[in-house]
Amino acid sequence: MSDERKAAAKLWGGRFSEPTDAFVERFTASVGFDQRLYHHDIRGSIAHARMLAKVGVLTSEEEHQIIEGLEAVHADIEAGRFEWSVSLEDVHMNIEAALTERIGVTGKKLHTGRSRNDQIATDIRLYLRDEIDAIAAELGRLQSGLIELAEREADTIMPGFTHLQSAQPVTFGHHMLAWNEMLQRDHERLLDCRKRVNRLPLGAAALAGTSYPIDRYYTAELLGFDGPTANSLDSVSDRDFAIEFSSFAALLLTHLSRFSEELVLWTSAQFSFVDLPDRFCTGSSIMPQKKNPDVPELVRGKTGRVNGHLMSLLTLMKGQPLAYNKDNQEDKEPLFDTVDTVKGCLRAYADMMPALTVKRENTRAAARRGFATATDLADYLVRQGLAFRDAHEVVGQAVAYADRDGRDLEDLELAELQQFSATIREDVYEVLTLEGSVSARAHVGGTAPVRVREAAREAAQRLNSGP
Repeated sequence: MSDERKAAAKLWGGRFSEPTDAFVERFTASVGFDQRLYHHDIRGSIAHARMLAKVGVLTSEEEHQIIEGLEAVHADIEAGRFEWSVSLEDVHMNIEAALTERIGVTGKKLHTGRSRNDQIATDIRLYLRDEIDAIAAELGRLQSGLIELAEREADTIMPGFTHLQSAQPVTFGHHMLAWNEMLQRDHERLLDCRKRVNRLPLGAAALAGTSYPIDRYYTAELLGFDGPTANSLDSVSDRDFAIEFSSFAALLLTHLSRFSEELVLWTSAQFSFVDLPDRFCTGSSIMPQKKNPDVPELVRGKTGRVNGHLMSLLTLMKGQPLAYNKDNQEDKEPLFDTVDTVKGCLRAYADMMPALTVKRENTRAAARRGFATATDLADYLVRQGLAFRDAHEVVGQAVAYADRDGRDLEDLELAELQQFSATIREDVYEVLTLEGSVSARAHVGGTAPVRVREAAREAAQRLNSGP
């Protein structure tokens, strides 16, 4: 670091009579993690300089010098030539000191009409807005993969479960669309969150605004914000937009964790419903036959850290008086890690799901176990005139009878079924087959193949038109 930057090491140090303790300097510094905001910090500073020139606080020449200098600093950082200094505390002061070193006293004018408080609030919003857009794109890619898989497997029969017990037959495509519905709600939550992220705090200064004749609407326009925030105290002190994003992330990872649990089960030898490509699995160091579903397992595990980050941010904010407090330095690491984790999990799933292979013979065989068409028989009896509770009793007796012989309902002879109800006729086998069961559920939201294909098309249209 040059002598000039060393001299500027404490841009706020005028009222202090002794230097900061070396440990305290390291303990309070954030540059080790907030330097990743450099692009957004410089972008915000350029917009601020343009606004200051527009209102006459900076001359055109000063504006040009500052912008040219900031672009040069940005180039140095991108090229790996920039030396980050802990003594300069954070990303803002490192960049400002480098700017001043490069262009002289004009660089010191950049901070006119703003504070690090509104500067960091702006940086985080710019950063999070960009990351939301990237996450939305990756989430859409995963949804597209699920919808394509649903269409491909619209006729594939599998058992539907409640309590992890065989309940009724469904189609694999229907199951994939259930996952997509969860992700669709997550997608809508994410884009709704973006609306509240996309407000400009810059101009709030430390907490009370500034006496300079700033134009916050102009700055908002330059940075692509929907408009400025409405209250200077609130602008610098709350991180509810980051908490809201983290809440979205926790729900998304909870959904992905549920998907992961099913994939872990389905890839096991006991289920053997699906096969994951080798590139998404690992082996065992001791058991040569093993093919472990590491990607779903790791996504399931990462849910805990994302949930933890949400709790961290909620706890961070809960006791703070207005306005800004140093506590808020602790918002960045959990937010950054949440963003990184979400993007990684979505990428893994978006790559993996279209390559998944469904073992159709196994899913069908599993659907035949556990009397999955018992409800269809009860519905059949109701259509013959029995009250549902009486039909329920009849079918329960038939199931107990078949279970003793190790057979399914459709394996019973007509005479055997009729001993439980004389209303049963030969056409009962139309509803006792797996195909008959799923095809009968062709209403909106049902599992019939024809409905699955229609629902997949609707889901694709909805995704392409935007949540």
